[in-house]
Amino acid sequence: MNKTELITKLAKKTELTHAKAAEAVDAIFNAVGGLIAEELGKGHKVMLPGFGSFSVRKRASRQGRNPATGKAIKIPARKYPAFKVGKTLREKVAK
Repeated sequence: MNKTELITKLAKKTELTHAKAAEAVDAIFNAVGGLIAEELGKGHKVMLPGFGSFSVRKRASRQGRNPATGKAIKIPARKYPAFKVGKTLREKVAK
């Protein structure tokens, strides 16, 4: 399912107009101004009971190797978004 299909199904299921459903999906999932992205950007965790939780994890700096030259390089530390599946969703998918 892509974003357009999600919007169409949401509009049908909730009896919202297609435009309102699109606004709702963007308000939650947009990578720039969506609620999940904003909270993760602040370092907060977003928990949706039964579905899962979004959080920010940290990766330490480490030594790497340039595959073209074989030279050692330093890979800097960084933060990245992570998702952990909730129990209810995990059990639903496993059926």
